[in-house]
Amino acid sequence: MTYFFSDVHLGYYIRSADRRREDMLIQFLEHISQDAEKIYIVGDLFDYWFEYNTVIPKYFYRSVAAMERIVRSGTKIEYLMGNHDFGHQRFFAEEIGITIERGDIECEIGNKRFFIAHGDGKVKNDGGYLILRAILRNKLSIKLFQWLHPDVGIWLASRSSRASRRYTDAKEFGTEDGLSEFAAKKITEGFDYVIMGHRHHAGKYRLGNGWYLNLGHWLGNAPPTYARFDGSDVELLDYTR
Repeated sequence: MTYFFSDVHLGYYIRSADRRREDMLIQFLEHISQDAEKIYIVGDLFDYWFEYNTVIPKYFYRSVAAMERIVRSGTKIEYLMGNHDFGHQRFFAEEIGITIERGDIECEIGNKRFFIAHGDGKVKNDGGYLILRAILRNKLSIKLFQWLHPDVGIWLASRSSRASRRYTDAKEFGTEDGLSEFAAKKITEGFDYVIMGHRHHAGKYRLGNGWYLNLGHWLGNAPPTYARFDGSDVELLDYTR
């Protein structure tokens, strides 16, 4: 089995509420690892992530440890950065064995072609974000940020993430769904499945000869959503403990 999930946004709530969601995430990872050959994290696992040469955010330790256990058991995990957790450097690859992808993923699973993207930058009327993303992900910007004390830098990353969310929630993106249009284009290029997150609207849609799936999110009181590919089709599922 191959699994996909996104937009958990660990670190978004106060710590007591966040721990409960982290408990669910760890249980979910341990549950799917029983038959998972590979797990794709499709962005925004963390509501913020920034690492230094010797320091990572302490509140995510249990989730990081759970992923390491799964990788050591033989399940592969591939992690595609989102718009909130783009501060990854070498830690995941060197210490856990998880590949961090900075761009979209094109792959073949079984006999199906997949295009996997977080979805940021593909929403219509969002040129301002594209400029901001280019600045924030610039190597020089990251190097300058690393000169801050970790307590200051990680605090600032958290606050910047929340400001970004307020901007996204308040912005009018228009009536057309840019992600759906983007997915339709990729399907015309020959992809069987286009899988994205970012917009927090779970759904599976038939587009021409393929399918577009949005993975939804893990925020709020509704059951979190994820997708599973069994070798013939991709299902969009709810996870309940």
